[in-house]
Amino acid sequence: MARGSGLAPTGRRARPASRAETGPPPMIPAIHRIVIYTKKMPEMAAFYGNAFGYEAIHRADDRIVELCPPAGGLTLLLHPAGKGQREGQALVKLVFDTPDVETARDALIARGIEVGPLHDGGGYRFANLKDPSGNSVSLSSRAFADRPPS
Repeated sequence: MARGSGLAPTGRRARPASRAETGPPPMIPAIHRIVIYTKKMPEMAAFYGNAFGYEAIHRADDRIVELCPPAGGLTLLLHPAGKGQREGQALVKLVFDTPDVETARDALIARGIEVGPLHDGGGYRFANLKDPSGNSVSLSSRAFADRPPS
């Protein structure tokens, strides 16, 4: 095959190697943390603590605030946004799994958190909200839905 051309000597595209030919994939670590850039550090820490029970850990020598979930799961890292960064512009939604979206939604509303209406996702329910920096957040029962194996 010609170097860098992606073509076999016949001029056709080379067939990608199968998993059996290449061996197992290299170790791919799981995602355990996600960074959220914000200009509202205290408000964000309070929001995720109040809404979802996250504990804020802030070391004096670090500008990042770690928000640790109460029962394991994804740790949120609040990072001060730079002057040129606009809040709420990332195309990411944080999804909090719950088997009972309506009860979880009602609990957030009772805490003074604005949550949108309940939606039917075709076998599961969800409701959307925004954090103080305008990032999309969702309550969803999708993880608990009965779905046929694909």
